[in-house]
Amino acid sequence: MTIRVIFADDEPLVLGGLSMLMSGASDIEVVAQVGDGHAAIEAVELLRPDVAILDVRMPIMDGVEATRLITSGEPTEPAIDRPEVSVLVLSTFNLDQAVFAALRAGASGFLLKDAAPRDLVAATRAVAAGEAWLDPAVARSLIAEFAARPDNSLPPPEDLRLLTPREREVLILMAGGLSNSEIAGHLFLGEGTVKTHVSRILMKLGLRDRTQAVVMAYRSHLVSPGSPPPRATERS
Repeated sequence: MTIRVIFADDEPLVLGGLSMLMSGASDIEVVAQVGDGHAAIEAVELLRPDVAILDVRMPIMDGVEATRLITSGEPTEPAIDRPEVSVLVLSTFNLDQAVFAALRAGASGFLLKDAAPRDLVAATRAVAAGEAWLDPAVARSLIAEFAARPDNSLPPPEDLRLLTPREREVLILMAGGLSNSEIAGHLFLGEGTVKTHVSRILMKLGLRDRTQAVVMAYRSHLVSPGSPPPRATERS
């Protein structure tokens, strides 16, 4: 299946470079390149991509507001029909306040602009598959800082008691940045089983996506920055 992508950045050279990086991926098609968040929303409505890759700082409408409108389904003027789209935000700075805001607004991932080309492709594939992606260079510090900030949209930490022991293990590994396939290998489970556990975690905790689940894991102190993943077990 081809992953349809739009790019939004106010620097034409950046847009051209990003599109060129994607050209080597046979399963990704860049369907639009736009220069601001408002144009990104219009492209989402018209082209219905799978992933919107947005710079967080753009004129007219920045990536934060565009992310919120793309992911929330809230009405706009004029109202638009918004399909489900995963958002990957890009930034030059690894702890940009706008990045925190974009993640709060519903972005599924964050990547630095100087990341390796293979990371951009991997991040795009991950968020298209419904997973979260945080730039490996700053993931732990970003999550720790982000998790420390108040967010009334997250459930209270005591709601973790709703999870089974296996679901808690899966959540810990999610917080460690592992993909579904990596979690499956670590816990000796099928990838389909892991996907079921992830879905149940989100449902039980009333969370929107994996990013919120990871933030909650840190905020509730289920995991802490730098903590190793749990030992592999064969319990089903």
